[in-house]
Amino acid sequence: MTHSKTLTVGVLMGGMSSERPISLKSGAAVAEALRSRGYTVVEIDVGPDTPAKLLAAGIDVAWLALHGSFGEDGCIQGLLEIMRIPYTGAGVRGSAIAMDKIASKRLLRGTGVALPEDSVWRKGEPFPSDLKFPVVAKTPNGGSTIGIHICKDQAQLEAALVDCGMLENEILLEQFVAGREITVAVLKGSALPVVEIRPIDGYFDFEAKYTKGKTEYLVPAPIAPIVAATASQHAEIAYRTLGLSGVARADFIIDDAGIPWFLEINTIPGMTATSLTPMAAGATGVCFEELVEITLQAAQLHIVRGDTTPDPSPQNGAKHHPNSHQ
Repeated sequence: MTHSKTLTVGVLMGGMSSERPISLKSGAAVAEALRSRGYTVVEIDVGPDTPAKLLAAGIDVAWLALHGSFGEDGCIQGLLEIMRIPYTGAGVRGSAIAMDKIASKRLLRGTGVALPEDSVWRKGEPFPSDLKFPVVAKTPNGGSTIGIHICKDQAQLEAALVDCGMLENEILLEQFVAGREITVAVLKGSALPVVEIRPIDGYFDFEAKYTKGKTEYLVPAPIAPIVAATASQHAEIAYRTLGLSGVARADFIIDDAGIPWFLEINTIPGMTATSLTPMAAGATGVCFEELVEITLQAAQLHIVRGDTTPDPSPQNGAKHHPNSHQ
């Protein structure tokens, strides 16, 4: 839906996850961009008192700049659906599935998207002893490279599982894929130019991700056109299969054979000075402020109220139904 600049936009930021500091940066940048475009903006730090804050602020639409639990996993989306406040990005179902790397991979099986082999370890079970190293241990719902370990032997794996087990009860164990890291942002269903990520010091960890000068970003990525086209197509397949909306960003590793292996897709990608989605959009001539506004204009509700809106097609009730804010 297209929003008038007379409406009040609430930028929801901060939140209650380990990615709170990054969300605050994203939210501040988004709020500044919207104000530069002439919108009235209210910055809302998300917490247990969020419903009261939303009512007090009287916002017409929500721009979600939240990362991690309670913001990217369907929780805030469900609240906004109940309060009938249109919001940016994916709906409740798409957000919840994309946030869970295990659920995402299971849905993408059979779609043609290349997925590293994996298994799931549950807290309290014996440590797996039959894996081929190196193995990547990661928390299914983590983000910003938090809760990810590359394990070269059994001792490292067991230490990683203890560490990850402090964050979540299920841990995803993936075949390690050596290669070049790329990311593909998808805007309203269409892939933006591929970005290659080259850490100066080996691994794209939290510090490399959020510290200027620690990582080199190349856009469009200097890779074979067929590899870029395949990664773009697979990002769009993931976006479509998981039922996403607005902006999302899929991460891949390209191996020596030129196969892009899907790692995850983020439904609320970062919007900081070093973020990848604005970089990809910039390569097409779309500036940061314009990207933020395009994202806002796609804001919507995904669920129709059954008690007030007759649905002529009850059998289609599970589908997404865009709805304007009343």
